Amino acid sequence: MPEALAPAFHRAAGIAAAVLAGLAALIITNMVRDHETTVAAAVALTGGDPARAPALFRRYGCTGCHTIPGVPGADGQTGAPLTGLSKHVYIAGVLQNRPDNLVAWIVSPQSFLPQTAMPNTGISEQEARDLAAYLYSH
Repeated sequence: MPEALAPAFHRAAGIAAAVLAGLAALIITNMVRDHETTVAAAVALTGGDPARAPALFRRYGCTGCHTIPGVPGADGQTGAPLTGLSKHVYIAGVLQNRPDNLVAWIVSPQSFLPQTAMPNTGISEQEARDLAAYLYSH
């Protein structure tokens, strides 16, 4: 490149880098806003607190059977992966995917599907609501 063009090239590269950084910041801001909206909707639908869910997943052994997004060590292969649960039509293939059904399934899965491998864990309804809020927001 001729030396005379070098300053213009460096300026253009700097402008391009600034534009890309601005676009990246805008995309990240929108992703955060979308996630916050999703979490707020999940809380409103379930009456649960998704922040309490990771500890509950571990306490009740969910992580041993299920892959759960955002929960370290939740890489079980026995149960269904719980990624994108809000987009599923059915829960366990037997219940319409609605918040009340998800909570009821978490509390007492064998009431709906006696032959399920998912155990009745003794989880409370409020704790199940916390798990449902988390699952609907991830």
